[in-house]
Amino acid sequence: MSTERSEPARGVSGGEVTRAEYCVVACAEAWRGSGEILASPMGVIPSIGARLARRTFAPELLLTDGEAMLVDAEGTVEGWLPYRQHLELVAGGRRHVMMGASQIDRYGNQNISCIGDWRRPRRQLLGVRGAPVNTLNNPTSYWIPRHSRRVFVERVDMVCGVGYDRAVGARYHRIPRVVTDLGVFDFATPDRSMRLAARHPGVTVGEIVEATGFPLSIGDGVPCTRAPVVEELRLIREVLDPGNTRAREVGI
Repeated sequence: MSTERSEPARGVSGGEVTRAEYCVVACAEAWRGSGEILASPMGVIPSIGARLARRTFAPELLLTDGEAMLVDAEGTVEGWLPYRQHLELVAGGRRHVMMGASQIDRYGNQNISCIGDWRRPRRQLLGVRGAPVNTLNNPTSYWIPRHSRRVFVERVDMVCGVGYDRAVGARYHRIPRVVTDLGVFDFATPDRSMRLAARHPGVTVGEIVEATGFPLSIGDGVPCTRAPVVEELRLIREVLDPGNTRAREVGI
């Protein structure tokens, strides 16, 4: 993740930086340095983050309307994305998805299909959908708006998105980061298990540990998530999300 020093977001009309705005910036950072790659954010905050990245430090990023068109940061159509071309991008590692997760474990295995034994689940969820293809064929990050032991589990009930312990030899498999309402996580450890990379301001390491159902790798002096610079905060509040829909996704 970026460790650059940023100009503090002070003196901007609207008050202090909110938790949701820290989450937007943390999601945007997932695409830093990606070049011309297709961003596929799922969720309000990842979508705002991808558009923020496109407008600031990742101008080559490709955005879609979710169907068949390439769009700019305002949603204006820039080109056509036929299904065959979309599949080529997916299979060739030139797409970076930011998905959700109903469960995720220490190696990044993700579940969005069911809770309980998959042969007789207690609760049916979305289903496997495109998670296996996403995780094996292109970089996949995760956005989880409610960090809890129900989500961060020792073992997922069903593997939909493939983690590092199951993806040995997969050419394009990579999980750049996991962003939650509490912090930012990556897998920069010798055994590719989850590491606490940053905590959002106002959140303690102890709170994150308590909300996680498996041991995290934690280094000395966990930094805070970087604050948005003044221009980023202006873009978030006045251009990308003037209706403050981001606050409803995080609630803080």
